[in-house]
Amino acid sequence: MVTIAVIDTGICNLRSVTKALEAVGASVRVVRTPAEVTAATAHGLVLPGVGALRDCVASLRASKLDATVRAWIAADRPFLGVCLGMQALFEHSAEGDITGLGIFPGRVVQFHRPPEFKIPHMGWNTVRFVQPRAALSAQLSTAGEAFYFVHSFYCVPADRALVLAECDYGGAFCAAIGRGRVFATQFHPEKSQAKGLQIYRNFSAVAAAG
Repeated sequence: MVTIAVIDTGICNLRSVTKALEAVGASVRVVRTPAEVTAATAHGLVLPGVGALRDCVASLRASKLDATVRAWIAADRPFLGVCLGMQALFEHSAEGDITGLGIFPGRVVQFHRPPEFKIPHMGWNTVRFVQPRAALSAQLSTAGEAFYFVHSFYCVPADRALVLAECDYGGAFCAAIGRGRVFATQFHPEKSQAKGLQIYRNFSAVAAAG
């Protein structure tokens, strides 16, 4: 059975993420320290998050898990960031003017949309996968699938090749990134019913493949 380590930053939707992973057959280990990540002997690592990015990044730095995440991604080990777990990977965020982990070049910016587009962007919206044959989007339509969002900020990768999926909300924005076996989504797969479970199933398959 594939084992997935899920980082508990103290401000993440831990229960719903772990339940979704268990629903697709993964064994889940909740981790709060680098030693627990090592002890879990995990095949994959997930960084979820909700709320303020400042708190998420501060928690990772306080626990030293920021270095663990950097090393894991540098080794191209299976990784999935969700919502704040995606935003934390970039260099800078306009939310509180904070420095992220800087794993990928780019920034996190606030939505500025016409009045008819309410902020936060909350609810179901269509996601279009733009990387052909990406493992995370297996069994999902490249023409578009509906996923659930809750966010006021979004990522702008400096490298266009990093963009795995896009969504339109008064203008296109990056909805997911992917490179090698490293992925992250702005939407919440654990809130996205069957299609969201397919995301976790696909990630678990990547992790199981070693």
